[in-house]
Amino acid sequence: MTASSDVLLFMLPPDWYTPDDLEAVRRTAPELEVMVENERERILALLPRIVVGVGHVPFDLLAEMPRLRWVQLWHAGADAILSYPAAQAHPFVLTNASGVHAVPISEHILSLLLAFARGLPKAFKAQQARRWESPDWEEVFELEGKTLLLVGVGAIGARTAQVAATLGVRVLGVRRHPEQPAPGVAAMYPPDALHELLPQADFVALTLPLTPETKGIIGAAELALMKPTAYILNIGRGAAIDEPALIEALRAGRIGGAGLDVFAEEPLPPDSPLWAMENVIITCHYAGKTPVYDQRAMAILLDNLERFRQGLPLRNVVDKMLGY
Repeated sequence: MTASSDVLLFMLPPDWYTPDDLEAVRRTAPELEVMVENERERILALLPRIVVGVGHVPFDLLAEMPRLRWVQLWHAGADAILSYPAAQAHPFVLTNASGVHAVPISEHILSLLLAFARGLPKAFKAQQARRWESPDWEEVFELEGKTLLLVGVGAIGARTAQVAATLGVRVLGVRRHPEQPAPGVAAMYPPDALHELLPQADFVALTLPLTPETKGIIGAAELALMKPTAYILNIGRGAAIDEPALIEALRAGRIGGAGLDVFAEEPLPPDSPLWAMENVIITCHYAGKTPVYDQRAMAILLDNLERFRQGLPLRNVVDKMLGY
């Protein structure tokens, strides 16, 4: 390669890929010089040559990459890169790893549904205290016949709907394009139907990216529309829920409980009232973790790299204006 060759900047932690993965990238795009680099000072010298960026590309330097044509993120959320004005002004194509999380997060959501239905939070507490304690009949319930409202039906929501429907759960969906159906979703609605749907739901699950439209989508008014027995689940972005309003609704018993994997501030501060609430299940932003995450993300990269070389449409293109 000459000093003027086009560069694919590969910026991932070493334990996120194997030597074979890197070799596959080089084989797929032999005309690009694949540079594995995480040192900022060395990256500065490469900026005029970068055509493709993979992973943790220095977002603050986008304006200094005149030849950049494509960035492949290693995660689904694009809010971090899109917080830089240059990201929207620059003509490069942005793609994400949407779909990688569909299996683990749908299973995480199902775990929360079952945990609340079978009274597992109290059971775990009793086990720790070595106390033989059986819940009252009305303290447990069945998922069959319940209604799950999915707010955001992308890859994660679609698989969640399929799994939940097999258990007899009626699934309603909210998405920007309700004309696009999804298996397992009994009926799809536009975002402006949210208020009329909330009173019907036994569970409300947020599987949303963070955009100006989704920030604070669930506030005091929305929580007030929910059944007092309903549960809210959030595995998307913490800022989608007005956290003080949620805490107040939980304290007042206006909703049944919450299963939360994401929060407005992370790590969740030790003094947050959410930690001590018996009707809240907290997981520490790991709903999307799976041992095969990097394998799936690498498959998306290699597929997109081949498409890029052939001038074909890329998978998982992010609309920079919408944020997903």
